[in-house]
Amino acid sequence: MEAILTSTAVVALAEIGDKTMLLAIVLATRFRKPLPIILGILFATLANHGIAAFVGQSVADLLQGTWFRYAVGASFIAMALWTLVPDKLDDDEEPKAPRFGAFITTLIAFFIVEIGDKTQVATIALGAQFQSVLFVTLGTTLGMMLANVPAVYFGNRIVDIVPLKLVRLIAALLFLVIGGWVIVETAM
Repeated sequence: MEAILTSTAVVALAEIGDKTMLLAIVLATRFRKPLPIILGILFATLANHGIAAFVGQSVADLLQGTWFRYAVGASFIAMALWTLVPDKLDDDEEPKAPRFGAFITTLIAFFIVEIGDKTQVATIALGAQFQSVLFVTLGTTLGMMLANVPAVYFGNRIVDIVPLKLVRLIAALLFLVIGGWVIVETAM
């Protein structure tokens, strides 16, 4: 249960203001079909984060040892710093004229944009930390949905309502606490 709750909290907070959340807003205003967009986000996230959690667990299995646990802790601390940097959706990353409809466009766009994103990197670290592909994937996917479903329904208004700077600070603090916890736990 700890893997699910921690993964959900980390990703939900890290996702607010992230470029995939901005992508959800763009897709929502473009298609005006919330359900196919939400389903596209869900399936893209399950696939992307499932792979990331598997990579994290596999790397942890291959690299068992104290120094690897320190590296995992340090990666969470690095994520804390990365989270403080505001994200934006570049014009060249915005989806072009839709060819495949809301679901397929969302599925492909989210899967691609999430590659190398801070929530994917966090999922790799969480997979290494908790050694559970299933629970980490469920948690990170739930976190993505908690952040992105309101973005789909409320579109641009969510950016005006949520103080993104405060959310980034809370997310960074959460990453920092988890990183410190992993390092202290390893040292004991």
